Amino acid sequence: MSGGPHGHILVVANETVAGRSLVELLKERGAEGVELVTVLAPVMTPQGGYVVYEDTRRASAGRRLERTLSALRAEGITAHGLVVEADPAEAVHDALAQLDPPPTEIVVSTHPQPKSGWLRKSVVDRIRREAGGLPVEHVVVDLAREADEANVLVVANETVVGEALLERIRERAARSHASFLLISPQGESSASTPSKDAERRLRNALAHLRGDGIDAHGHVAHPDPFTATMQAIRDERVDEIIVSTYPRPRSGWLRRDLVERVRRETGLPVEHVVVEADQVPVA
Repeated sequence: MSGGPHGHILVVANETVAGRSLVELLKERGAEGVELVTVLAPVMTPQGGYVVYEDTRRASAGRRLERTLSALRAEGITAHGLVVEADPAEAVHDALAQLDPPPTEIVVSTHPQPKSGWLRKSVVDRIRREAGGLPVEHVVVDLAREADEANVLVVANETVVGEALLERIRERAARSHASFLLISPQGESSASTPSKDAERRLRNALAHLRGDGIDAHGHVAHPDPFTATMQAIRDERVDEIIVSTYPRPRSGWLRRDLVERVRRETGLPVEHVVVEADQVPVA
């Protein structure tokens, strides 16, 4: 499917926006005569109603977006893009009403089943309904197979600022390209409102990691760590999991067999990092 001379492609992608399959397809379109590419990277809020650190999530999406735009511009294609806080189909609806020149086709990029939250939510079908007759192409990007980047979920609350955990994340980042989603289940006593201590610890951990050049974002999550983990896996693609706890018998998470429950339920590689209490800075 070609946009033809002076064609304008509207691309909708978030985590897969820098995927090699998508970038190569857009380069092919450029060789066929497409001269303009507009990329929308929708950032959706996780389920559960807990605090999301929009700055870190948007920053991660923005870095992926810029890699794609740079690759397209290097091929002589005029490309620009925007990170938007919107449902993907709603973002397309707004873009079609505002873009000038109007798009001649739409490309939607997702993870493969079953990792794609967008496919579970019928995003591609909804975008086709919004397209008003424009051709819509669905590109499946398997980042794990392309070996571009792994998504690592880190589950930790008080130990999120522990040096043992931060060092383990640094070691994982040094081994191969990876992005890290840190979720901090808030204390049981703070189920109705996010814990300020949890927010402060998480911001501190993210600042350390991002200061080291590591792609990390995070949010305060559901107070039950197992529920928080499963919600995160529903919301985002996850390839590996790191669970951080205090040692026995101090850790309530270990008394509830969290690590083994997550390993059994997800089928993903799960690593357990133990942080001693004296390694955690006083808030």
